Amino acid sequence: MRWGLTQRAFLAATLAALAACSSDRPKPTALEPLAPKIGGRQAWVAQLANVDFALSMLVRDGAVTVAGGDGSVLALELQSGRELWRAQAGARLSAGVGSDGRYSSVVTRDNVLVTFEAGREKWRQRLSTSVSTAPLVAGERVFVLGADRAVHAYDAIDGQRLWSLQRPGEPLGLAQAGVLLPYKNTLLAGHGARLTGLDPLNGAVSWEVALGNPRGTNEVERLADLVGPALRHGSQVCARAFQLAVGCVDAERGTLTWARNSAGPGGVGGDAELIVGADASDRITAWRAATGEVAWSNEKMLYRGLSGALVTGRTVVMGDSEGQVHFLDRSNGEPLLRLATDGSAVVGNPVLAANQVLVVTRKGGVFAFRLD
Repeated sequence: MRWGLTQRAFLAATLAALAACSSDRPKPTALEPLAPKIGGRQAWVAQLANVDFALSMLVRDGAVTVAGGDGSVLALELQSGRELWRAQAGARLSAGVGSDGRYSSVVTRDNVLVTFEAGREKWRQRLSTSVSTAPLVAGERVFVLGADRAVHAYDAIDGQRLWSLQRPGEPLGLAQAGVLLPYKNTLLAGHGARLTGLDPLNGAVSWEVALGNPRGTNEVERLADLVGPALRHGSQVCARAFQLAVGCVDAERGTLTWARNSAGPGGVGGDAELIVGADASDRITAWRAATGEVAWSNEKMLYRGLSGALVTGRTVVMGDSEGQVHFLDRSNGEPLLRLATDGSAVVGNPVLAANQVLVVTRKGGVFAFRLD
């Protein structure tokens, strides 16, 4: 049975809510006392409105661009957190922010794509579907991945729609961030459990690779959308397929490198050596990037509502639903340091910029931490 768009969107939102807020979810595991094994401190903090959507932070040219749920978009100086510019989309946001350092784009809850240049509104376009994935701004184009997993390309200068691509999709989809990122002259987009390579000039499909075959007896059990953020390091792109697997694709060849069973609602982080993510129970697993072999796992933070991961230096960094930022030893997953934010959940992936770890919380706090 195929569902209409309204039914599809409603069911997608319901599924996402059930995955994140199940009433029978066990209580978060209590944190053990921790004597810090490395030094670290808060460098600065800035304030947004509450962040109630899948936020992306964009770092470029000494600034980080972020957005708040009330439609505010701002750029902050990396070294100090000083506000460089601020803009307003005029409505609450469902996705953002995408930026190339010049143009910055967000999508409002009433399905309007708004693009700014240096804090001044450049143009806006009405979309035909809701959006939960931050737009991608690259090559003077703005790319949008809809809730129906259609991909649209707009001219970043004037907002003219250049092309659209609707791939055969699954009846149900997740109302959360999908996968949309660049690799050289290829646009990468998630369609169901498949990563698709597109020509950014016209939307032509170059290749597609499945991270696995969805299993189950009904549409809900077979739901296996790629969830963001994905990780790209060199030609390797790694992502999670909801309820299915974590895997890596060679974007140069359009081939699957490896995939391992791992059901979960969140994206992955990592580097050239290690891929890290938390499953549905917040069991953290680290896979070796080259082979998919499990390097270690950590069950000390079960049901703590973990964010995505950042792997930097000797640490793996993840936030939790109580605003704690955890720095784990990348060699074995053991805790090294714990730093507090404002008590609300850390959203999205931590980001490394200018020797600082940046995190954003549900209450809109933007925190920069420096390790000693």
